[in-house]
Amino acid sequence: MGEIVTYSNIELHRKELIVLKGVDFSLQQGEFVYLIGKVGSGKSSLLKSMYAEIPVASGSASVLGFDLNNLRRKDIPSLRRQIGIVFQDFQLLTDRTVYENLRFVLEATGWKYKEDIDRRIEEVLAEVGMLNKSYKMPHELSGGEQQRIVIARAILNRPRLIIADEPTGNLDPVTAEQIVGRLHEISKGGTAVVMATHNLSFVEQFPGRVVRCERKRLVCD
Repeated sequence: MGEIVTYSNIELHRKELIVLKGVDFSLQQGEFVYLIGKVGSGKSSLLKSMYAEIPVASGSASVLGFDLNNLRRKDIPSLRRQIGIVFQDFQLLTDRTVYENLRFVLEATGWKYKEDIDRRIEEVLAEVGMLNKSYKMPHELSGGEQQRIVIARAILNRPRLIIADEPTGNLDPVTAEQIVGRLHEISKGGTAVVMATHNLSFVEQFPGRVVRCERKRLVCD
């Protein structure tokens, strides 16, 4: 199994304040990692650094073969095409259907042929159990259904890494469990998953490595 994330003694800043320091972290292909910690402890900042939303202030960092310390702006889309992102607040385009949301992502990442686009959308919707919802608008779906669509969107380009930032925060317990179970299954297929969460009850049911953000440090259990 190859290492796809390597952080060595990195430091992250937000608005010139140190959020995390002395961070050593590695992630293997297909690994499932829980990232836990209080609000404001640096979880989101760490995740955002992995897809170059927040720069690495010091130390050395590599994600999917990209050197984050020397990443050129023009190379950021190439990095992000290999990463699927699942947000707590869904961030679906509200003025278009599920199908149109997914088609938008594929076209934006270079897919050109309608037959290929349709086939891939059908595949990912089937994978998350939402094949019969492609014509729906986001507001016509429950929170759990919207999050399933977000997962479908995240796996469209067969990413090597999925970053999930509190993906169950707005969901009821049963639906939340289903979403984490889906992400866990995806990791078994070889896609690494890093999931920020407050809910430690998932760890027993869906085993994974636990990493804590506390006192501006990253602590591995």
